[in-house]
This record gives sequence, C-alpha cells and structure tokens, in this order.
Amino acid sequence: MTVNEGRRPDAVPDGYGAGADAAPGSLVAAWKARVAKNPEGTALRFFDGALSAREVDEASDALAAAFEARGTGRGDRVGVYLQNVPQYTLVLLALWKLGATALGLNPMYRRRELRRIIEDSGAVGVVCADEDVHETLGTLAGSTVRWLVSTSALDYQSRDDPRVFATTRRHAPAPDGDLMALIGEFEGRAPSPVETARDDVAFLTYTSGTTGPPKGAMNTHGNVLSVVATCASWMGVGDGDVVFAMAPLFHVTGAVVNAALSLLTDTTLVLTGRFHPEVALEAFAEHGVTYTIGSITAYNAIYELPQAGPEHFASAKALYSGGAPIPPATVERFRERFGVYLHNGYGMTETTSAVIAVPPGSRAPVHLPSGTLSVGRPLPHVTARVVDLHGVPVPGGEQGELELSGPQVVPGYWGKPEATRRTMPEGRLRTGDVAVIDEQGWVYLVDRLKDQINVSGYKVWPREVEDALYEHPAVLEAAVVGQPDAYRGETVVAYVSLKAGLNATAEELIAFARDRLAAYKCPRAIHFLTDLPKTQSGKIRRAELRGGDGSGPATPAKD
Repeated sequence: MTVNEGRRPDAVPDGYGAGADAAPGSLVAAWKARVAKNPEGTALRFFDGALSAREVDEASDALAAAFEARGTGRGDRVGVYLQNVPQYTLVLLALWKLGATALGLNPMYRRRELRRIIEDSGAVGVVCADEDVHETLGTLAGSTVRWLVSTSALDYQSRDDPRVFATTRRHAPAPDGDLMALIGEFEGRAPSPVETARDDVAFLTYTSGTTGPPKGAMNTHGNVLSVVATCASWMGVGDGDVVFAMAPLFHVTGAVVNAALSLLTDTTLVLTGRFHPEVALEAFAEHGVTYTIGSITAYNAIYELPQAGPEHFASAKALYSGGAPIPPATVERFRERFGVYLHNGYGMTETTSAVIAVPPGSRAPVHLPSGTLSVGRPLPHVTARVVDLHGVPVPGGEQGELELSGPQVVPGYWGKPEATRRTMPEGRLRTGDVAVIDEQGWVYLVDRLKDQINVSGYKVWPREVEDALYEHPAVLEAAVVGQPDAYRGETVVAYVSLKAGLNATAEELIAFARDRLAAYKCPRAIHFLTDLPKTQSGKIRRAELRGGDGSGPATPAKD
C-alpha cells in the first residue's frame, strides 16, 4: 500500500513554496525574511522576559562574530548542550549564519555518552550551562573541541522560579567566555557573509536509527524548510500564533517543529527551561499558547495536576503528541477533561521530525484488529508505503515495514555510508516500524521490527544500557528490554545474572547505571535470574524476556 499526498498545502507561510521546492534557499534567508516582515514582533518569551525578532537577529549576529573569531566557520559542528532557554535559539541562528552545523546534545548525557558523540561528529566547540563547565571540561579533554562557551539559564528573565532554577547562584564562566558577555563584546558586528545552500547540514541529530549505536542524521536546510512549510500549513500555524516549546530543543521534534517552525514564521516561541508540568500548565494560560507538540508523557504529567482545567487551554488551536503512539483511551480522557483533542503525529530523526500527522479538526480512527489509534496521514510531499521483507509494496490493509520518502528525509548518516545505504536505499527510509495503511490513507503503527525501546519519545538502545551494567564487577550477564508502561509508553527493564560468589542489589545496579547514563536510559527495574535464556549459539533471547504479554519470563527472579 502506497500513499503519496503529493498536494500543495492549502495555506503556506509567506515566502515559502511547498515540499521540495520550498523557498527561500536556506534557514538564514527564511529568518531574515521573518525579521524584515515584523522586526518588532515578539520572537521569544522566557517567563517575564521577551525578545523581539530584531533583538534576536542582532544578538545572534554578535554571537556568530564571536564564534567566527574563535575559528569557527562553514561546515564546522558545534555542540549545543543546553535546556530550553533563549540562548539555544541564539546559538542556532548564529551557527546557521556561519554556515556551521548545530549538534544537539542532550544535557542528561554523562561522560562516555557525551564523549562518544563529540568524537563521532568531530565538533570544534560546545556551548553548555555554566554549572556543567567543570565536568564538561574533564569529559572533553583531548577531544576535537577547541573552545567551550557557557551561559546561565538565569539570563533573559528575572522571575527565578524555584521549580525551574534550583539556585540563583551563578557559576564561573567557561574558559572561552560567557555567552552574554560575548554578545556584549561583539555588539554591532556580524560574521563574514556566507552563501548557505539547501544541501548544507543545519542540524546533526544523533539517533539509534533502526540498528546499531547512535548515528548522526544530517538534517539539511532543505529538510528543515520542508518540514516547517508542511507542518505550519497542515497544523494551521500562522502569523500571531504562540508556540510553546514543550519538547526539548536537543531533540529533533523540539528543534524543528517547535523552534525552527516558530523562528521562521511570525510567531512567538515560549520557553520555560526543562519541562516541569506545573510551569508548562501556567505557561499555556499566561502566554496564550495556541500550538505545541510534545510527548504523551508530558501531557500525562499535566493531566495529573489537580489544578489543571479547560481554562488553561482556552487559547489552544492544535495540540500534538509525537514520539510514541497515544492510546485511544488517553486521548478521550484528555478531551473530556480539558475540551482539547490530542492529535497524533509521527516522525523520526531521519525524517527531520513530523511527516505523518492527524489533521486539525479530525479525529484519528482506530485500527480495529489491533486497537491502535492512527498516527495520522502523510503530510504533503511525503510518500508513505508499506513493504514486505524484499521492499515490495503490500496490498492495502496488510502489515509490513513502513517506508518513507520525500524532501524531509535526510541524505544520510554522518560518516556512515554503509548504514546510510542499508537504512535509506535509494533515498527511501526503512523505518523499522510495522505499519498498516488503510484505503483512506490513515497510517497505523502496529508493531516494530527493532529492539529499540521508546521511553517518552526518547529512543534507548538496549546494548548501551547492557554495556553500562557489564561494567559492574558482580554482573555476569545482562539483557535489557522494553516493557509497556502506561505513563512512559515503555520502560527500561534489565535481567541480570551475577558472578558466582558476588552479590548486588537492584538498587545498587540502578544507581550504578544512573552514574553512567542519562536518567531515561536507566533501568526502572532489575530482575535477577540464575541463567538468562539463550539460543543454541549462546545469543540471549530478548524476545523471551519480554514475554508475549510484556510480563517477562516465567523463571522466578531472585529479588
């Protein structure tokens, strides 16, 4: 079954075409067009702080000049190791003005996780929070990174909400300077002119893809422009709207469908730092948020707040959830309480975020055989088809692997041509997700082909967690699987056997993993088995550990 929407959006933001022919030619040109259209319009809000498009443009010019003075130029990768603060967007624009690439770095990454991505990408610089300077310097010692600039989340606001800011104490800046100080030092200056092309890489976003360790997906200027144009039209985002950055900006969803979409249209981007449900709820009402996209975990956290009511969403035009399919009961429960329908969306790092979504005003149907709520219909200029193991399309209504193509699909993985050819043969992305497309073009995800675990929209590769557990002196064998979780979608669970004569508790191993991994990757539960189930060749049977109903093996656990 193949679906190709292939139509122009009904309404496209000024200055844009659609899909592959979207204009202008780069994100910088699109940003400049937005500034010229309404320079004094509010571009960013951060609690009680606000920046106009002109102020953002001038600050990012100065920052670009500062980065250029440190030897950064076209094609260089620079890590952005920050939460959702205004400085993130200033760094993005500054790098694009240099023709450089923004490398999204999850602030929850620790030591080995951070170092691995830095080394793979060959990043020349990093911008981090001031409280992370000491550990980051140690992690990056001897790497390709030539400079480190820091910034404080306290800047650009004066409210100092204790739920977001653990302290109002400022830390010493990084050796190469404080971001705000650099903007002041280079005020009035701009970088050398650079002709940025649609094929230049705007974001380097790391993903586990469908197989193997993290790989850098090369999201080009053309990819991002295509997603912004189609999503703005499909989701009804236009002049005067208020976009809330619910998704983290280091994730492709936050970077593209929250930040880039808002920056390149005449809208206001609302930032509140790292997600906090109470703060997010208040932001909806205070700033009159009209649009956002975030994980179902974030919406569930808001739903659990007793003070939350329909008044908080009175201005909302369209709320989207991405990263994991939403259970039908969750959508209905949210609608009944708040009067707002949660629209499903689907995308991958390799598709530069959303490429399938439920149109505003529509309700997603349910696939009766599986009970799965549709993730939507393909956006304009996206070709979606379901294929068999040989890449041949299957008849409508039958299961197969979801394959996607279009101007949103990245040209490949950074420095990994073999992985690119395997995952994107002839530019068609093999998603690794088992799907059904019905006769009306609705897409349903009914299973997955990969062992990857989806925790609140974040992808976890089991081998990485297992490797961390194997570092513990008492661990003999470890296998990590995902199990269904009503709150997170899936949760990480580990099965472990211990070396003879050695002991360890579940709490001890969880703490051990947390010291080495981002929190969302850490096991929420550890079960001890005398021996892990294996094939005749000695390979651990993850499928058996998951169990047919997600309950795990029948073998009693020691704990």
